[in-house]
Amino acid sequence: MTINPSADRWVGRSVPRVEDAALLTGRARFIDDLPTATNTLDAAIVRSPHAHAEIRRVDVDAALASEGVVAVVTGDDVKRLTRSMTVGVKANVECWPIATDRVRYVGEPVAIVLATDRYLAEDAAERVGVDYDILPAVVDPVAALGDEAPVLHPSLGSNLINERRFSYGDPDNAFAAAPHRIGVDVAYPRNSCTPIETYGVVAHYDPGEDAYEILANFQGPFSIHAVVARALKVPGNRMRLKTPPSSGGSYGIKQGVFPYMILMGVAARIAGRPVKWIEDRIEHLAASVSATNRATKLEAAVEADGRITALAWDQIEDCGAHLRAPEPATLYRMHGNMTGAYAIANVSIRNRIVLTNKTPTGLNRGFGGPQVYYPLERLMQTIARTLKLDPIEVIRRNLVPSDAFPYRTATGALLDSGDYGTALDRAIAEGGYAALVERRKTARAEGRVYGIGLAAAVEPSVSNMGYITTVLTPEEREKAGPKNGAQATATVAVDPLGSVTVKVASVPQGQGHRTVLAQVVADALGLDPGSVSVIADVDTGRDAWSIASGNYSSRFAPAVAGAAKLAADRLREKLTHVAAGQLNTVPDDIAFEGGRIASRANPDNSVSFSRVAAAAHWAPGTLPKVVDQTIRETVFWTPDELAAPNADDEINSSLCHGFIFDFCGVEIDASTGETRIDRYVTMHDCGTILHPAMVEGQVRGGFAHAVGAALLEEYAYGADGSFQSGTLADYLIPTVMEVPEPVILHHETPSPFTPLGAKGVGEGNCMSTPVCIANAVADAIDAESVTLPLTPSKILGLIAGEEPQAKNPPRKIEPAGPSGQRKLTGEGAAEVAATREEVWKMLLDPQTLDAIIPGSHGVRRISDTHFAADVTLGVGPVKGRYKADIELFDLDEPNAVTLRGKTVGALGFGEGEGRITLTDVGSSRTRIAYTYEAGVGGKVASVGGRLLDGAARVVIGQFFKSLANHAGGGVSRAGFLARLKALVGGGS
Repeated sequence: MTINPSADRWVGRSVPRVEDAALLTGRARFIDDLPTATNTLDAAIVRSPHAHAEIRRVDVDAALASEGVVAVVTGDDVKRLTRSMTVGVKANVECWPIATDRVRYVGEPVAIVLATDRYLAEDAAERVGVDYDILPAVVDPVAALGDEAPVLHPSLGSNLINERRFSYGDPDNAFAAAPHRIGVDVAYPRNSCTPIETYGVVAHYDPGEDAYEILANFQGPFSIHAVVARALKVPGNRMRLKTPPSSGGSYGIKQGVFPYMILMGVAARIAGRPVKWIEDRIEHLAASVSATNRATKLEAAVEADGRITALAWDQIEDCGAHLRAPEPATLYRMHGNMTGAYAIANVSIRNRIVLTNKTPTGLNRGFGGPQVYYPLERLMQTIARTLKLDPIEVIRRNLVPSDAFPYRTATGALLDSGDYGTALDRAIAEGGYAALVERRKTARAEGRVYGIGLAAAVEPSVSNMGYITTVLTPEEREKAGPKNGAQATATVAVDPLGSVTVKVASVPQGQGHRTVLAQVVADALGLDPGSVSVIADVDTGRDAWSIASGNYSSRFAPAVAGAAKLAADRLREKLTHVAAGQLNTVPDDIAFEGGRIASRANPDNSVSFSRVAAAAHWAPGTLPKVVDQTIRETVFWTPDELAAPNADDEINSSLCHGFIFDFCGVEIDASTGETRIDRYVTMHDCGTILHPAMVEGQVRGGFAHAVGAALLEEYAYGADGSFQSGTLADYLIPTVMEVPEPVILHHETPSPFTPLGAKGVGEGNCMSTPVCIANAVADAIDAESVTLPLTPSKILGLIAGEEPQAKNPPRKIEPAGPSGQRKLTGEGAAEVAATREEVWKMLLDPQTLDAIIPGSHGVRRISDTHFAADVTLGVGPVKGRYKADIELFDLDEPNAVTLRGKTVGALGFGEGEGRITLTDVGSSRTRIAYTYEAGVGGKVASVGGRLLDGAARVVIGQFFKSLANHAGGGVSRAGFLARLKALVGGGS
């Protein structure tokens, strides 16, 4: 054996991923792949079609009588068996995982149907009757602060659940002394991550132990364990959380599954059987969590050369209908980093947290970073534009100096390492910035619309748990007790054959935990990574974990892998003493390499690693006195740098801080408004790179997410709170056609605060790329303000400006339904083989209507011109049962009639009017002409404008075809149900 202390290490090499074999061949085991107990029930959730309404009554009798139904759980059941979930701030408000007194967002759970299979549960869910008293809704966070705004929680008294003001340095005097005061006013929209796999929960309740066991595809953090246990009224040791071996993506969003853990736990307790729930895609889009939307006013005190002396932030955070844990974390995660990559000594901040009739918010890739860097980097470009300076020079002049690290920001962050100026200069030179400027010059000379954008950002990683408590005043924090730190845990163990196993409390969603941990431990123990087995699923009843454990805030490489290194080093130290005794040498002479342990002075004096490692199992009496055991080592690592907020509200929000500098060129089609990313360069400093290929994958993944946020993705709501992005036809995510190949560059400055020198890298482009692209678009069209997502319609509006007023403007048609409902309009005609009188009688005959409406469960006459119907109808991927109320008026027998209708059901609600005109066109033939206007809301409105509008036209046309067939003597029941529904605004 030859000892080579400088032999190549495994860390830093792009070894093949051990996870890929199962993932790429379909053998990975996700939550829906795992077997369940034979008596497990399936759950279907009845969700609110309204954004805001009082619940008068929930009628479950028909559902309970349905085939296969075992139980129906309502808000009353949940209140009886649980307590309100912990809220992140002190406020007079309750937070339940299901609606109790009122609903506050479209998609909020109202009841849970438990049946012997999912299909029966879904069918029975349509038979749950909920009587709502609709209330006004508010979806704009600024409007929610108004005196006349509807109040979501009467006990709170307003929609403002928390407000804090901060001041660091002397911002007032800095603004007074500055020659320029330059600001931006921006609104950052809601978007999400859209993982391949949606939420899933399997819950068991043991009445003998009064204990819950819950399997869910959550990612941590384990703070949710305490929230769920408290809500279920059991101590933590009687609430066991487990994860499946594989999870189909998360990027933060699966933290939001925890209210469903509570609901399914209650459901299992009531049913006396295990309960399984797998979320569908429409549920996930409409009713899971999303990133917060934020309204921000940001002003800077600026010198003549572009140097910033002070910042003034005014942030209004929209957390949706409820402030659920860990919110308001999105607002405060970046609190120590409010100056970004810049050395700015004076800062003021005003933070307001507002509730609106939208889904509650939660973790999302970038987690607070995009909402900060969008205004900050738009401000940098605005300063350059206003002062007619080069944007690169404005950025460069404000960067934290390279000799200042570790650098303490005004708001308390300790930037661990960096060389921002050098990284920027390398990006400019190696990324071809000068050539890109020439390309812009050429494009503009040719009349093309071309722009360049830049952005600089600090990417924080390994969050300090204490940052959330910055929302409290110093007095409130002192009373509550300190919270701080970022504990990570890892266990390295050897079995009786000397094989090594690593166990961590971090749930991977594709990041390659098993591969990297095997590399880290293999380096420490002188092994091949293939001989190290890694377990990364979680069981709180089995594993070592802490409340900070989990896979979030880019903590894997710096914290989790670092803890694994420390555990392996500790085990190596003990094995060194054991091997020294076996080889009759001293510990300092021992070397680990190639699966053997040898004397450095005499490499032939060696023994296999497995023999030494197994000694504690086979011959514990031979261990040296300085060694207690070598079977396993568990490390809980907490960095000293993460202290609680101090009395001045300074907080080191995160342990380590990467640096990103991006620039890009975009070209805009002047006729369509479409943006094409021509070139994108991204420079990263993520400290020590553990696996170059996986780092590139993380950068590419974050970049793809960010392209979606910049150009396509937005959770859209109507003014009445109706959700309008409920399918992937309207919530557009980027494909390979929209995502170009980025040029990825690296500049490494290892972190002095982490065991491996690593920093996070997985979230950075979600922070930097949206604003970089926005800056490029603003440069291309010479716009002062641009709003995400940068859709073609928005860009065309900015290019064209205000349209001139027409000389003879068309008559404005008022929406048929309340403001904010999705509006449907249309017209058409059909001919039937019947006289006007015969057609008139058909339109007024409930038996005829019942015969020609597919899915009709009966049409009942209330009066000669008033009917009630019970029908089942579907629009695209959603189907539900409706109760329709139809009135006829303005009767001109047998020439014309107007129909007015209202509907409500599982798909949502609608109302509208349709005018039908009958005209003779020949012997015993009648032309039926129709026009309609309708407004729809609730779940049906979320299936997307194109799908909904197209379906309306098709089904109304089919309605009259069915009427024609019936008039000719043949009854057609195919595809008509929605015709009448759409005709009266039913949403088809």
